[in-house]
Amino acid sequence: MQPQSDWSTLQRLFPYLWTYKWRVLAALAFMVGAKLANVGVPLLLKNLVDAMTLKPGDAAAVLAVPVALLVGYGALRLCTSVFSELRELVFAKATEGAARSISLQVFRHLHAMSLRFHLERQTGGMTRDIERGTRGVHSLINYSLYSIVPTLIEVTLVLTLLAVKFDVWFAWITGIALVVYIAFTVTVTEWRTQFRKKMNEMDSTAHSRAIDSLLNYETVKYFNNEEFEARRYDENLERYRRAAVKSQRTLSLLNSGQQLIIASALVTMLWRATQGVVDGRMTLGDLVMVNAFMIQLYIPLNFLGVIYREIKQSLTDLEKMFSLMEREREIADAPEAPPLQLAADGSDASVRFENVTFSYDPAGSKAAAGIEARTILHHISFEIPAGKTVAVVGPSGSGKSTLARLLFRFYDVQQGRITIAGQDIRNVTQSSVRQAIGIVPQDTVLFNDTVEYNIAYGRPGASRGEVEAAAKAAHIHGFIAAAPKGYDTMVGERGLKLSGGEKQRVAIARTLLKNPPVMIFDEATSALDSANERAIQAELQGVSRNKTTLVIAHRLSTVVDAHEILVMDAGHIIERGNHAELLAANGRYASMWALQQSGE
Repeated sequence: MQPQSDWSTLQRLFPYLWTYKWRVLAALAFMVGAKLANVGVPLLLKNLVDAMTLKPGDAAAVLAVPVALLVGYGALRLCTSVFSELRELVFAKATEGAARSISLQVFRHLHAMSLRFHLERQTGGMTRDIERGTRGVHSLINYSLYSIVPTLIEVTLVLTLLAVKFDVWFAWITGIALVVYIAFTVTVTEWRTQFRKKMNEMDSTAHSRAIDSLLNYETVKYFNNEEFEARRYDENLERYRRAAVKSQRTLSLLNSGQQLIIASALVTMLWRATQGVVDGRMTLGDLVMVNAFMIQLYIPLNFLGVIYREIKQSLTDLEKMFSLMEREREIADAPEAPPLQLAADGSDASVRFENVTFSYDPAGSKAAAGIEARTILHHISFEIPAGKTVAVVGPSGSGKSTLARLLFRFYDVQQGRITIAGQDIRNVTQSSVRQAIGIVPQDTVLFNDTVEYNIAYGRPGASRGEVEAAAKAAHIHGFIAAAPKGYDTMVGERGLKLSGGEKQRVAIARTLLKNPPVMIFDEATSALDSANERAIQAELQGVSRNKTTLVIAHRLSTVVDAHEILVMDAGHIIERGNHAELLAANGRYASMWALQQSGE
């Protein structure tokens, strides 16, 4: 994806801020007020100094004039601070609101992306990009609205005052110095941006490696590869260090050049003002005022390099986050797609695969290189009548689990169609399709939360009683109740505190709680011992009664009661029939059955 220009990134940010347009306008008004008060301070200081240059006999003025000027001076100083704080107070809601809206939109978009995107992503790097993008909203608004724009207003006011009150050379010297300063700052900062980008890339890579290694902690331990992982992490940290050092060197060059320009301009201005005082064209107060103006201007300009760099970095971070939102959804609802229409009791929830052909990467890098992608399913056709159970068996890699992914519409088929209750799932909303289907996956991943939260995830808002009923049906209530914290027991990252069988029973309970009209059991009891498997198998049969059920199994003993059994191999259905028919056919199913029986 081509990088966007800074201007287009700002254009994308503007609508989020303009939602709070009255706050934006109020903040701008307070900002102008603060700068007017700030510019008024040197003017009052000039009058105060001139007022103190008294002639003999002006005793009354000693008391009256300086006191009034001092009070005015203090009031202006106070107004500068008050207006600045009011600006920040008024605009805080706009800043936080914009950051929240963008973050939420990115989060929603990422959940709407296809399974392929999430299988290819690097979680650590992506979360870092989102984190930096959100922080970039704050930085961009703070630096532009609180630093750049106020400085430009102040520069305009000061140049106007210098040109009007003194000769035009004061304005010219200031203007030329500002132009040289800004040109130097922008040029060097643009050159430095490459090093900053490189530094961020190294930071994201190191973060991704660290997250990936920590998530796979057990695997690292199994293979005694702690030092190997540390070396990989350190290699990325070293690359980050080199990029950071180079970035710091160029920053030192930038700061030194800025100080040289500022010092030269300040000396030139003060020399001309001093000459004016000597010649009698200017008062001592004028000299103080010019000096105060220069200090007020160059203090914020001192940080222009840092501010510009941060703004550029914020724009880069924002652009990266916006680019996530621009990633097209591979699987998207058709325009004005209706929800899936099902009877309240699910009595019409039949599922049909009609001549389905599918490969995972038909338009990916292989196809682009002229290499034909491997076809996973070849012209698959079968029906699961409403309320019936169809089982799919076969060796690993035969395409069994792909059927479940297609039914959930994680991918779209390249040929044929899949229907639920006669409705092509590509023509209805994805949300309604997934709402109608429940799955117990082979590889159960749980949230790092309580047992109750993970079971209730099947139907958010379910009561504790409903959660416990589902847990009892999944034969895990006794285990949970025996734990010290019961249903408030934390399951750990990805459920690692639970055994494989316990995780699978939580997954079963979660699906039972959802209670959808279509059920998928993908090796649902593969991690259970024989006693629990038989108990839960009986429970699953009871639950799936009168539900449209697809069972994907490796152990044939779990599917003997299915209304129809499909035997798959290399993406083809090679046999179909019920258990007795397939045994009588004495084909692949019969040999698999004999092999498993002898193994048991």
